[in-house]
This record gives sequence, structure tokens and C-alpha cells, in this order.
Amino acid sequence: MDQQTSYGEDYRYLPVTSVNSGKEWLAARGVYCHTIQIVNVCFVGFPDHSGWVLVDAGMPESADKIIGAAEERFGRSAGPACIVLTHGHFDHVGAVVDLAEHWKVPVYAHEAELPYLTGKQSYPEPDPSVEGGLVAKLSPMFPVSPVDLGAHVKPLPQDYSVPFLSEWRWIHTPGHTPGHISLFRESDRTLIAGDAFVAVKQESLYKVYMQDLEISGPPRYLTTDWIAAGESVRKLEALKPATAVTGHGVPVGGDTLSDGLGKLARDFDRIAVPRHGKYVH
Repeated sequence: MDQQTSYGEDYRYLPVTSVNSGKEWLAARGVYCHTIQIVNVCFVGFPDHSGWVLVDAGMPESADKIIGAAEERFGRSAGPACIVLTHGHFDHVGAVVDLAEHWKVPVYAHEAELPYLTGKQSYPEPDPSVEGGLVAKLSPMFPVSPVDLGAHVKPLPQDYSVPFLSEWRWIHTPGHTPGHISLFRESDRTLIAGDAFVAVKQESLYKVYMQDLEISGPPRYLTTDWIAAGESVRKLEALKPATAVTGHGVPVGGDTLSDGLGKLARDFDRIAVPRHGKYVH
């Protein structure tokens, strides 16, 4: 590991998993969703083309799993053109330092997320008091200190383009974190949503393990701005996505997505916002 790069001091392997860990889905044209324990990474691109992109970077100590899955799909010598992060929470950047150095590629994120990716600022502490299930109660064990990517990390282009993915644009979807983004491809209305909303009730340990499909708001125990989070969900619902890959849960599309996301957007305050918690106002 380069001297200028490091993981947060509280980063460590977390013994949490799901029945889908290690599984991969072709969610849309050139979009492969791969589950690492309880979180998804996306391989965007084609095995017979150069310039594929990794979206998000999994759980702590998962670099070997992600590299292995990438080599199986794209070949041993075909690393990504870059890594794009939806946000910097531990379960989305858990292997990012090792991956950036292994592949020698840049990492792109929203400029508001850079303090959490350059070692300058920790995230707010998780809220175990928030309404929800056992995962919320366990959330104090989750890392919040920042990774430091040094010169690897760069801000996303201000014109909303996504480096090396000409068909895609990024959308600022704050609430879960200040610099959270989602990615959208207009041609087939494919959405990579990160944790702006998710496809499993992330507070429930049983539902996380079983990966029960349920369109839900962002994970409650790490969401700090519920007004912005609701606006972001409504922004994404207005796109009428045909397929969505979220940070947690299986890829979803069709009526299940349109009905579930529509209901979440209409009734966000009732469905997503917890009735109590230190970030609920």
C-alpha cells in the first residue's frame, strides 16, 4: 500500500453475509451486479471491449474477491479504466485502496464526498437508536473513519458525464451522504442507485441475510439528512427507470420497480423516515 494511501483506522473485516454473497447478475446490457457479503459492486462494460468501469468497491478486506470476479469476467490482464464511487461509506469503499493500487487507475467521486476519501473527515457516527431492526442496533461497530486515496481520487466532471462511460450520466442524490451520486443510462433507463434507495430492508438482519426483495429508503442508521434523501428518491423516480441496481439487494425492474419506487416516492416520510432517531427532525 502506498504511503499516501490508507484505510480508516477502524476498518476491519466484518463477519456479515447473505445468501447471495458471491453471486452475479446481468442486470442490463453490459451491467453486471456482483454481491460481496451484503453489498453490491457493478462491473459496467463488455468482456470483448476495453474500458470497463467498476462502480463501488465492496466490504473491507474484499479486494481479492472483487479482483477474482473481475478477472473471471474480463480476463487477467483487463483491469478497469477507472473506479466510480456512489459514496464513501465503508461498505462501498472497503477495498478501494487495494483496487486502485492493484490496477493503477483513478477513482472518481462527487466533490462533496472527497473529504471522506482523502482522510480529512469522518462520517457522523451511526445511530443505533433509530427505528429499525437488529442491523441498526449493531451499527456502532461499523467503520466511519475516512479512507485516504491520495492522488488516486478525483472529482467527477461537472458536466455530469461519467469517465469512460459515454452513455451514462451521474446524478447528485444526497441525503444518505452529502456527495452521494447515482448513475443513469437514458437509452434503456438503467439506474445504478447506490444507497439512495435499496432493494432490501437493510435494518433487518434476517431480511439482509435472506435478501428479501423490498424497495426501501436508504439505510436508516447511516442516513443523516432525510429531507434531501426524500428529494433524491423523488428525483430518481421521475426518471422512470426500467431497471435498478441498488447498493443492497437484488437487481429489480418492471412493475416491481415502478410500483415500489413510486410508492416510496409518494409516501417517503411514512415508509422511509424513521419515527425516532438522532438524525430525524
